[in-house]
Amino acid sequence: MQRFLTPAQIGSLCAICAAFLFSTKAIFIKQAYALSPLVDATVLMALRMGSALPFFLLIAWFSRTHYRNIRAQDWGLLVLAGLLGYYFASWLDFKGLMYISASLERIILFLYPTMTVIASSFIYRQKLSFKSIFAIALSYGGTVIVMLQEQSGTPHESNFWLGASLVFASAVAFASYLLMTPKLIMKFGSWHYNGLALSIACFGTLTHFGLTIDHPVQLMAQLPLSVWGYGLVLGFFVTVLPTILIMQSIVRLGAAQSAMIASIGPILTILLAVAFLDEHLNMIQWFGCFLNIVGVLMITLSKQKLRSSSE
Repeated sequence: MQRFLTPAQIGSLCAICAAFLFSTKAIFIKQAYALSPLVDATVLMALRMGSALPFFLLIAWFSRTHYRNIRAQDWGLLVLAGLLGYYFASWLDFKGLMYISASLERIILFLYPTMTVIASSFIYRQKLSFKSIFAIALSYGGTVIVMLQEQSGTPHESNFWLGASLVFASAVAFASYLLMTPKLIMKFGSWHYNGLALSIACFGTLTHFGLTIDHPVQLMAQLPLSVWGYGLVLGFFVTVLPTILIMQSIVRLGAAQSAMIASIGPILTILLAVAFLDEHLNMIQWFGCFLNIVGVLMITLSKQKLRSSSE
């Protein structure tokens, strides 16, 4: 029987679905914050990662393999990567969303590919090409345009710059995580690495919650059921499911093509924010968003060409 979809088409579909699910994250977070004064970044992160933990433990268990060639320093790096990429970076992101719009948050986070390029140039002492510098200037210039436009219409007491700084720090943390990932995937395998790293992030989040929240059990019992619902949605539909989908996409398309498709994420988030959060971007902000996306796409394409020439 003839297949309905080719592997490339299935990979593209997985990447599109993953991009859509990831783009809903900020929308659900902002909606959950509006439901109860008891909900902050730490509480919502605990709900998200607590509900995701069983699934990542299952992924880690069923993808397990021998550890003969894995040293203690590899385990240490794995723990650091998990805590940095999906605990600390996520907590900074959740915290920043308490002060800025979902649209701006997504645009700032989208800068992380440029950060990996800049960091790699310092680590490996490689000079950036003019094209890369131009792409970075486009992406950061576009982001600044969107930020200044939003800040001009925001009261000074709203901690706008704190929120923007927290989300930018989140992007830096996630970019650092990505720099550690290739070596660890070679050691542990992609499925096992993701299962272990995200399980570690879940434990880190729950430990943070237990240590920083007074009477955590009583607080959880006081939360409205709707907040629990948002936490479960964030855990499975915005964390576990898109992680699996993007891995399936990478298997069929490769990392670069999957990243290209994922570039629709900021646009999807902005459209969802307009529809569900009553956020609005003026023409200048849309122009800044366009510059951001073009710059990041140029970086992604140049990285792919560099990999192809080195293989």
